[in-house]
Amino acid sequence: MSGLHELVRASAERDRSAPALSHGADTLDYAELWRRVTACAAGLRADGLASGDRVAVYMEKRPQAVVSIFGTSAAGGAFVPVNPLLKPAQVSHILEHSGARVLVTTRDRLEALSGVLPECPELERTVLAEELPGPGSGPAAEPVGRADDELAAILYTSGSTGLPKGVALSHRNLLAGAESVCEYLDISASDRLLAVLPLSFDAGLSQLTTAFRAGAHAVLLEYLLPGEVVRACVEHRITGLTGVPPLWIQLAEREWPPEAVESVRYIANTGGRMPRPTLARLRAIFPAADVFLMYGLTEAFRSTYLDPSEVDARPDSIGKAIPGAEVLVVREDGSECEPGEEGELIHLGALVAMGYWRDPEASAERFRPASAASSAERAVWTGDRAVRDEQGFLYFVGRADEMIKTSGYRVSPTEIEEAARATGLVSDAVALGVADARLGQRVVLVASPVRGARLDSEALLKRLRAELPTYMVPSSVVTREEMPRSPNGKLDRALLRSQLVTT
Repeated sequence: MSGLHELVRASAERDRSAPALSHGADTLDYAELWRRVTACAAGLRADGLASGDRVAVYMEKRPQAVVSIFGTSAAGGAFVPVNPLLKPAQVSHILEHSGARVLVTTRDRLEALSGVLPECPELERTVLAEELPGPGSGPAAEPVGRADDELAAILYTSGSTGLPKGVALSHRNLLAGAESVCEYLDISASDRLLAVLPLSFDAGLSQLTTAFRAGAHAVLLEYLLPGEVVRACVEHRITGLTGVPPLWIQLAEREWPPEAVESVRYIANTGGRMPRPTLARLRAIFPAADVFLMYGLTEAFRSTYLDPSEVDARPDSIGKAIPGAEVLVVREDGSECEPGEEGELIHLGALVAMGYWRDPEASAERFRPASAASSAERAVWTGDRAVRDEQGFLYFVGRADEMIKTSGYRVSPTEIEEAARATGLVSDAVALGVADARLGQRVVLVASPVRGARLDSEALLKRLRAELPTYMVPSSVVTREEMPRSPNGKLDRALLRSQLVTT
């Protein structure tokens, strides 16, 4: 098999009439989905899309987004899914940095971007969702042959500093990930997976790739309230549900009728540690379902999972490596740590990404040989600290950098700080993550006012809500007239964090 789109073709050839994708009251079978994918590819090629060209997809979860993603693959391009929660400034950065030649979006979103699109010189064409192939779609195109190591997608994820980095993924990366997850979750054509996570998030995209790999039924849901997830489980007889801790906390607080629970055979958590009380409540709600606790990062898709049989014995463990991957805890020189010795997690194997798009320095720092730990094979050094026990189970200790993990997202504090400074209301700012039972971490902004003025926290938060996605907006602002600095002149984040914890 070559090319991510071949997942859809293979399932269509096995069972043309099997349900592939649902959204609201509409369901596409595999034959219809494949027709739309190939018709989309034909349109992109007719418009001049060349092999390797990037196609940005900026819309909420709907069939047109899925058709655009897999149609781009079939046309020889690389898709760039853009989180629909992002505001124009963040979208502009992704479009400009990725060098997207085509933008597929909705009319309303296109209007909102009108002020920033001139900053994207490589963007040549926009395609509205309404223009994409629908029922009885037009001429199809024979998919372009794709090599395993060819660029398939760029997923943007926040780095420890600055604007989001683009993680370049090959077809091999995505196909190996789908194969691995299908294996350990035992996904089959009889499954119905509820896709509630953003398609720009690796775990959200995985709901599509694993479903299509198995010939299963994927159900798209853009929910506003957790009750909508419960109703979708009833309506579609969902068998598999993957979420992040903030969603699971909300779902654990809901009343689940028997008809919403009886079909669910597994639930899976990613994007942060599941709080123990939430885990206990979910196990009471879904007594017959297997619980999979997972760990991963965009640079290697998925790294570990905890076998459901081990959840009672070691609920704080992130488990062991997923099929097809090798995950180690190593010292700075790459030699493997002894059991109980803290070190850095590194990931080797087919799921290790190609690197950071247009950022060779960052790629060289993060993607480098595993050295004495295993072999000369290139690994991704995660920056996460962990320990391994005598039985080989892994335990997450903490992040080596200053990333904030909130609502299942990795957030760069620098991006929040730059937005705060841009308001003109602060002279300096530091964004910190503070432990929160619901969010994993909540964002607290420590800010100093401009000289001679009083800091209006509410006015600052109002401005930030207009500029940043909801999950990046600080929960509170702490005013400091003077910021503590380290001997080398940098802001002393460690001191600020310790002061927040003790106050």
